[in-house]
Amino acid sequence: MSPTFLAATTDKNLELVLRVLPAIVIILAASAVCGRLALWVKQPRVLGEMVAGVLLGPTLFGALFPEAQKAVFTPEVKPILYVLSTLGLTLFMFLVGVGLDRTAGNGRKDTKNASVLALSGIVPSLLLGAATGYLLHDRLSKPDVSSFQFALFLGGALSITAFPMLARILYERGLENSPLGRMTLLGASVDDAAAWCFLAVLSAMHTGAGLPHALRTIGLTVVFTVVMLTVVARLLRPMGERVERTGLFGFDQMYLVVGIVLLSGYFTDWIGIYSVFGGFVAGLAMPRNEAFRQALHSRMMDLVCVLFLPVFFTFSGLNTELGGVTGWAMIGPFLLILLSGFTGKYIGCALAMRGIGFTWRESWAVGALMNARGLMILIFINIGLAQGMINKDVFSMLVLVAVLTTAGAVPLYRLALPERIERRMSPAEGTVDKEVSSSASTGAGSVHA
Repeated sequence: MSPTFLAATTDKNLELVLRVLPAIVIILAASAVCGRLALWVKQPRVLGEMVAGVLLGPTLFGALFPEAQKAVFTPEVKPILYVLSTLGLTLFMFLVGVGLDRTAGNGRKDTKNASVLALSGIVPSLLLGAATGYLLHDRLSKPDVSSFQFALFLGGALSITAFPMLARILYERGLENSPLGRMTLLGASVDDAAAWCFLAVLSAMHTGAGLPHALRTIGLTVVFTVVMLTVVARLLRPMGERVERTGLFGFDQMYLVVGIVLLSGYFTDWIGIYSVFGGFVAGLAMPRNEAFRQALHSRMMDLVCVLFLPVFFTFSGLNTELGGVTGWAMIGPFLLILLSGFTGKYIGCALAMRGIGFTWRESWAVGALMNARGLMILIFINIGLAQGMINKDVFSMLVLVAVLTTAGAVPLYRLALPERIERRMSPAEGTVDKEVSSSASTGAGSVHA
């Protein structure tokens, strides 16, 4: 290898570093400012980070300063941002899985209720979205996409729940281990896993890969989950007991844990279900010892939330352009899509929670949280746009649906469960005290009092 080649390679690497680092600094600065503004208007910080990502794309930065935006986010920088964003989201969902206390409460009952919640979040949104897709096919769809495929894609997109965002909201409010929080997280994880399986089927139909390929993806996902939660979890149990006994969590354990997370993310990406679910299942497979969980969180959570997640939001925002909804001709279709998505999730999940036995206040609160779509729907529709299943107008409408439903999640949650009531919720019991439960059970109208 000649010295000239080595020098040229070094110069290219240095140039790439000098391009990537300023981009990351700009991402962190925008996320910090928008996150603080979100907190100022009583929204979760994560919503501000999502908006920062969109604003750094063509929507604002690219529109006002196109040359500067192209200079910061060059074609060479974007692949590196993609790797960092995927890694960050996978690690964050791993930590969510680690923090989810599956041993608290009635595990079998929680799983059953979470399945009911997931179905109530999927089926109404899917049906309403598909019906809307049929109505709007001739007006919005690409000519080479059938009404059946367009309807199913729109329904699938509207059935998405922003699992990472929902997790961040619950963590910020300290409700992740209450029965309401656990059930919502489990329900959202099933919801999104089903949505990605659904997208795999749609992609197979659209690309001509066939139903066997889609069934293979779903089958491998089930096998992976079962193996991780039984075999791998059993093999890792002694490590958790050792950490609990000695209080030591060294580099050897960290190497093993991170390796499992990355391999899990790689496998689920390989089978077509996105690495985020591999990370989450890996987290569920980790030992449940409190000392082990606290050690992982203390070492990883701050770095993941401050560095990696803003990169994920920005990378997604770089592919988002809110230029499709222009003119009065698009307002009607947009409002119909928004109404279908909002109604299906909010009403469906709230009624399911009430049927399970939660109060009306808690039911409407969960309906609001499950209605947040965040950037998970953006990933979903970016895939659809890349594969030609939707056009840019529909893409832009669904971006606005994501922003509006996510922005409405916390205000609607607070309307259902004001802070004076939320403070009385016990993580051990998971419901409000008897006085509040009695008054909240009088009907849906009490939610808006």
